[in-house]
Amino acid sequence: MSMPTPPDPLVVGTYEQHTTETKGSGTEEDPYVLDWEENDARNPQNFSAKRKWFIVAVVAMATFAVGFSSSAYSGAISEIEGKFHYKEVVITLGISLFVLGFALGPLLWAPLSEEFGRSRIFIISYIPFIAFGGGCGGIHNITGLLVFRFLQGTFGSSALVNPAGIIADMFDADRRGLAIGFFASMPFLGPVIGPIVGGYLGEYTSYPWVFYLMAILGGVTGLVHVLLVPETYAPFLLNRAANEKSKETGKFYVAKHLAGKPKQSLRQKLKITLARPIQLLFLEPIVLSLSLYIAIVYGILYLEFTAFPIVFQQERGWTPGQGGLAFIGIGVGIFLGIALNFWFNARYIRIAKREGGVAPPENRLEMMMVGGVLLPIGLFWFAWTTYPSVQFIVPILATIPFGCGIILLFLSVMNYLVDAYLEYAASALAANALLRSMFGFAFPLFGPYMYHNLGTQWASSLVAFLALACVPLPFLFYRYGADIRNMSTRAPPDPYAAMKARQLQGEEVTVRASKQARSGDAGQHQREGDDEATLNSRPSTANDHSRRSSVTVPVGDPSERSHGGAVKTEGDVGQKCS
Repeated sequence: MSMPTPPDPLVVGTYEQHTTETKGSGTEEDPYVLDWEENDARNPQNFSAKRKWFIVAVVAMATFAVGFSSSAYSGAISEIEGKFHYKEVVITLGISLFVLGFALGPLLWAPLSEEFGRSRIFIISYIPFIAFGGGCGGIHNITGLLVFRFLQGTFGSSALVNPAGIIADMFDADRRGLAIGFFASMPFLGPVIGPIVGGYLGEYTSYPWVFYLMAILGGVTGLVHVLLVPETYAPFLLNRAANEKSKETGKFYVAKHLAGKPKQSLRQKLKITLARPIQLLFLEPIVLSLSLYIAIVYGILYLEFTAFPIVFQQERGWTPGQGGLAFIGIGVGIFLGIALNFWFNARYIRIAKREGGVAPPENRLEMMMVGGVLLPIGLFWFAWTTYPSVQFIVPILATIPFGCGIILLFLSVMNYLVDAYLEYAASALAANALLRSMFGFAFPLFGPYMYHNLGTQWASSLVAFLALACVPLPFLFYRYGADIRNMSTRAPPDPYAAMKARQLQGEEVTVRASKQARSGDAGQHQREGDDEATLNSRPSTANDHSRRSSVTVPVGDPSERSHGGAVKTEGDVGQKCS
């Protein structure tokens, strides 16, 4: 007895061209469209909750390893300075150049992951990250060490790009916030743990072991990722299946996500990927302002990796290992911020349900308001309690609101840019990453000079005033963000506004239908279904497909919207077909 053939997870769907629905015919002009079968287990959106969260944990650990490697170097700075006999600012370049790689790498890894799949690009990039990390331990000149650190950061930055994409592949909008919150804490938690481990390791062994540990941690997390994390990018999976089916059958197949779109070469994708983030950064006030805010915050975080050794080791006489423990306060604040993120995410879901399914993107800024207030409080508190005569625990406690404010700000901005810019979200986030990484590169370089020239208290107060100047931003965007986006020619249509327009028009249709029903009760006898025909002002002889409510809603691309264009629902489409 033959075994039944399992169902094909990729089914042939319809091909939409303009506003007319036609069946795909398998030709180059009108190919068959491949889409997932409903409830197919191989669709990443249909993975079980346990599997999804296991994958999130694995990719988050890979991100943690990269963040750890960025700052563990700071725990060995004194050892490296003694080995190579260079000034502190030159040795500090080992941190700055690593973070500079964070700015450049994602511009390359993001489009490549869309072309070749997320898993392949992770493997291609993560192996050199591990190799350059281990290689830093065997380098015997400062130039080679700094070059290897830059390359380590550039290749490791793929772990900052891939996980966000993998999460978007698996989770819907309601649950994505929690997964993004867990993942996004790792680029901050890793740098906090790095100086603690690096300080003790450099103190009790030798500085090369700091780099060897980076390679070991990267190797373990990378191996687990390769073995247990599948490819999740649906357009890549469907496109690969479409190409295979085309070869097998001689017919033309196309993935659903590419149907009706012109095919782009890798060169074209790279051109768009490099150009669009720059355009959004300098031409979109929201992207520029929020990116500048996060860049200042990110720069302050990496500034602390040069400031803490001055405050706790030089002024209090702590060892490198003990100096690393001063970062525990920031770690506690980050965990507190993650916990608050759960509460804010649940509140956002409640607002979305109350509004009818979609909440205004500006509701994502509530976390930013809280984080923006906490940040300068922590910085001013830290600044004026760094005197050696003050108990060491007092300035460390000040870093708790600082850490909490950082993570709330970062998560809020990420979620807001995704909700506000939708299909351009990747470019908006890339613009944000580019600017913040440039600040993360620059701040540690002038940190030692600033602290030595201004003194610990006023140097810390200067960055606190910077954070204080940014506090009004989330409040302003919460009030005026929607108006600013509506004036933009690059921001996509607001889904919240479109939903409200549909609800309003639906209410108008219901009212008119109710009036027609009352009119029928008064003696205008109509056959069943004529209410709808009358509502549409169409003759009663029209077929059922054309007798659907014709409603216009303000959706479409920004150019259409700016000219007052409207896309009509399927009632008018049906009329065209008939």
